Amino acid sequence: MKKLLITGAVALLGITAQAQLQKGNWMVGSQVANVKFTNGFSMNLTPNLAYFVQDRWAVGAQVGLNVVSPQGTSATQTDWSIAPFTRYYFTSNEIDNLLNNGAFFAEGSAGFGGNNSSTGSSTNGVDLGIGAGYAYFITPSVGLEALLKYKGLVGGGNTTAQGNLYLGVGFQIYLPNSKAKAALRDNQ
Repeated sequence: MKKLLITGAVALLGITAQAQLQKGNWMVGSQVANVKFTNGFSMNLTPNLAYFVQDRWAVGAQVGLNVVSPQGTSATQTDWSIAPFTRYYFTSNEIDNLLNNGAFFAEGSAGFGGNNSSTGSSTNGVDLGIGAGYAYFITPSVGLEALLKYKGLVGGGNTTAQGNLYLGVGFQIYLPNSKAKAALRDNQ
């Protein structure tokens, strides 16, 4: 009996892990990266909102803000971005999944951004990003994720191009459509 219950729980987790990624669902959340309190302050915050246009494929918008203030100076650097983005989640048979209730994903973004420093240097223009990550679904509606992403900024100003690689952690809340809600009720 115990084995049957465990098997059922694992199967239910596998079903609910895919329920978040259905066409018509919404995804809202945020990434946090580069948080430092030693030798000053640094933090990158990127909230996002997306809609699943197909199963496992979300399209949406994200707003990024990065603030760096080194200790011992009055200089502050502020990076910002506003960009549409797309994200595709791979199924376990497309990529060998480490955990049954999670999914690897690829993400790309292209929009507008800027880097402005209190010392006078600046770049404003096209903000591009590409990355890969893993989302672990802790409940049918909440996922924790890690994302490794390269972001580049090309434009005018004192510096015409710059880029960086960052590792972010975040969470997403998946808001199911009526079909997904019915499927979850049927499996409980």
